[in-house]
Amino acid sequence: MSTATDLLQTPLHNLHLRLGARMVPFAGYAMPVQYAGGLIAEHRHCREAAALFDVSHMGQVKLIGADAAAALETLVPVDVIDLGIGRQRYAFFTNASGGILDDLMIARPAAGTGFGDLLLVVNAGCKAADIVHLQTNIGTRCAVVPVPDRALLALQGPQAVVALARLAPGVAGMAFMDGAVFELAGARCFVTRSGYTGEDGFEISVAAEQAVTLAEALLAQPEVKPAGLGARDTLRLEAGLCLYGHDIDTTTSPIEAGLQWAIQKVRRAGGARAGGYPGAAAIEKQLAAGPPSKRAGLVGLERAPVREGAAIVDAHGHALGKVTSGTLGPTVDQPIAMAYLPVNHTQPQHEVYAEVRGRRLPMRVAPMPFAPHRYKR
Repeated sequence: MSTATDLLQTPLHNLHLRLGARMVPFAGYAMPVQYAGGLIAEHRHCREAAALFDVSHMGQVKLIGADAAAALETLVPVDVIDLGIGRQRYAFFTNASGGILDDLMIARPAAGTGFGDLLLVVNAGCKAADIVHLQTNIGTRCAVVPVPDRALLALQGPQAVVALARLAPGVAGMAFMDGAVFELAGARCFVTRSGYTGEDGFEISVAAEQAVTLAEALLAQPEVKPAGLGARDTLRLEAGLCLYGHDIDTTTSPIEAGLQWAIQKVRRAGGARAGGYPGAAAIEKQLAAGPPSKRAGLVGLERAPVREGAAIVDAHGHALGKVTSGTLGPTVDQPIAMAYLPVNHTQPQHEVYAEVRGRRLPMRVAPMPFAPHRYKR
């Protein structure tokens, strides 16, 4: 078991301590789970105004070279070649059986900005393996350059644009999944209009040594308060977004996870660049015939929260699956969860039961997101 001294620290570590954060181990880092006001207040502030999250534990990787996009397409089932300059796209690395090795964001910065031909953001717990995966499989076709000397801040919420535009008015002109270089509080940053909360907002890559100055400039804005991993998790669950290692992993396919929207037509069977990535045959088979099980949203009919790991059964007690994420949603004010269920149990309004401390709690299949997305289209 890791001790506090074993944990890595983000560039904002001392700022978190000054702000009164409760720190916990996460993916090998000491990370703020919440501040003095508590998780629910941070969650609600993000939905109503703007919250600042430290996500510097995530991995940032530049791919450099004219062949970078075509090379990356050999590892992901998404369209990278046609990704426009100044745009970002969600993707996932797949394995030979069609399972998900990690999910990631891919941005194409403008040429000459110094942020690579492609800039990837990968999950903290997977970043070492992802870098090896990239270097091993496409390192002869493009340069794979980890960027450990940059922090990543996420400013999320309906007032995020108001706060950030005071530092760089141009961000107001960005649309969802745009990415561009801006100077913020004296730091040259790569900014995308994206996030993990379901709200409008921005993710900001900033040099590690300038991260505290930028964070303090953002926290000085009247709309902005700090938020920790606890609120980040409840926000993303209300938004119906997957957490790697919980809702998706090497045993779940993108089709079972309901992520087929991220596989563009050009990469599907019959498309101009179909296949050619690990697990293509298995994924194309599921796209054509459907998967045996699917990720489903569940809403509790009683007030008790249903947590990850709870068994889901039918009315006769027959096992159906397990909860992969669950909480009492602060915005929707009801228990919400996600679970993989046989396809014939995933119809809206279908009733199933969660086994919690010897009780069977009724739950109803519900569409996701549980709270509506409010991205700037």
